Amino acid sequence: MTGTPLSAAASPSADFAARIGACQARIEGVLSDILRLPDPGTERLREAMRYSTLGAGKRLRPTLVYLTGESFGAQLARLDTPAAAVELIHVYSLVHDDLPAMDDDDLRRGRPTCHRAYDEGTAVLVGDALQALAFSVLAHEPMGDVGPETRLEMIRVLARAIGTGGMAGGQAVDLAAVGRALDVAAIENMHRRKTGALIQGSVLLGALAAGVRPGPELGALAHFGAEIGLAFQIQDDILDVEGDPRLLGKSIGADAALAKPTYPSTAGLPASRERAHELRDAAIAALEPLGARADALIELAHFVVGRAS
Repeated sequence: MTGTPLSAAASPSADFAARIGACQARIEGVLSDILRLPDPGTERLREAMRYSTLGAGKRLRPTLVYLTGESFGAQLARLDTPAAAVELIHVYSLVHDDLPAMDDDDLRRGRPTCHRAYDEGTAVLVGDALQALAFSVLAHEPMGDVGPETRLEMIRVLARAIGTGGMAGGQAVDLAAVGRALDVAAIENMHRRKTGALIQGSVLLGALAAGVRPGPELGALAHFGAEIGLAFQIQDDILDVEGDPRLLGKSIGADAALAKPTYPSTAGLPASRERAHELRDAAIAALEPLGARADALIELAHFVVGRAS
């Protein structure tokens, strides 16, 4: 398949854009309900958790849960719990990544980062509390007739996605790489862990909630998630070089300012664009055994690589 140049990347169809918007609106309501915590410790902590989570964001990960689950016949109400869990984890990671000890960012989703709006100690606690809440939600919140064995497997999937083999391990590689040169293979390893693992986990959680059992179909979805997760992060790296901060909701050039190796700084922008398209096409090819059930995920793959924010 020939890749579309990013400068001319197709926008999602009106129907698909409306579907993404519906997923974003739905998860906003679900998260708002979940964050009405009966005992948050202090009102300030609850406010900071809601500030960090609600009102902004692409909501890619919960959208992947919804689209994957719906593709296999699951009702949206059955998918709300895993969709909320992955977004709570994602927000926790952003709050911690923005801290001075990590990326020291002042802007996130178009407004001050949590530690700027509140303070560093509160931001640490917000991340801790959101991570704990994600697992509590996945263990206890309604999920239709999903049984305890499937819930346990979903908890395992999420834990793997954010542990040393996933997000935390990728962040550790990222920190260790500041000021150093990495080759393309090392960059891809970092990105697959730090970003890709949770994106893949989102696809798998949607499938498991829909009743997909281990086998060829789940394997195809895992392959799709791994490839589109890496493509997403390479596109993020590209946007950090040439994106519009008004669309992104954050400053551009932050990676270069911190001397962090990225795909464009290692391979160059043309090769980065080419690799993002290769990964998109590989992700789509992985879905071939699913037939028409993969249509929504295929359209999302094009959107992920063609996005400008």
